[in-house]
Amino acid sequence: MLWPLFILVTAIHAQLCHPGAENAFKVRLSIKTALGEKAYAWDINEEYLFRAMVAFSMRKLPKREATEVAHVLLCNVTQRVSFWFVVTDPSKNHTLPAAEVQSAIRMNRNRINNAFSLNDRTLEFLKIPSTLEPPTDPSVPIWIIIFGVIFCMVIVAITLLILSGIWESRRKNAELSQLIDAEDRCENMITIENGIPCNPLDAKGGRINDAFVTEDERLTPL
Repeated sequence: MLWPLFILVTAIHAQLCHPGAENAFKVRLSIKTALGEKAYAWDINEEYLFRAMVAFSMRKLPKREATEVAHVLLCNVTQRVSFWFVVTDPSKNHTLPAAEVQSAIRMNRNRINNAFSLNDRTLEFLKIPSTLEPPTDPSVPIWIIIFGVIFCMVIVAITLLILSGIWESRRKNAELSQLIDAEDRCENMITIENGIPCNPLDAKGGRINDAFVTEDERLTPL
């Protein structure tokens, strides 16, 4: 008596849950990638936990408090841990709308991930977008951050201008000092002609060589 009933239930489940069925969702898990050596085997106990988490999520919705684990059907389970699932209506022989299932999963996505020690990348609901974390408000207002950045840039620019002026002034002073030293060395330099030291000529008035001055020129004042 039980075998015909079991076959009938299996046939009904096969009609409701199969790849691409209406209101069906595909799930893909990457347990080895997420946990490495600590990865666990996917078995009927893990399947039961998944069905329980989906039923728990559905019971959070209005008018779906009667959802039980038995109402969540899994099918086409593969060794690489992927499968399809649907949620059936407790009172009728059909599946619940995909929009309701999607809403329930999104609201409890973190709870489901934590149950399997996975995250949105390693536990994928292919037709259900990942739940985005709410944006966090910065502890400091944005305008204060912008003002601080601009203020720092102005201070740095002023500092560079001051340092540039100091460096330029020092460079000019050094060049002027070198020029004065060079002129002093030229004035104190003694030239030598034919082995005889001679005083340098005055650049403006020049000097008179007494050897070429005549007697009259010596007596006659200029």
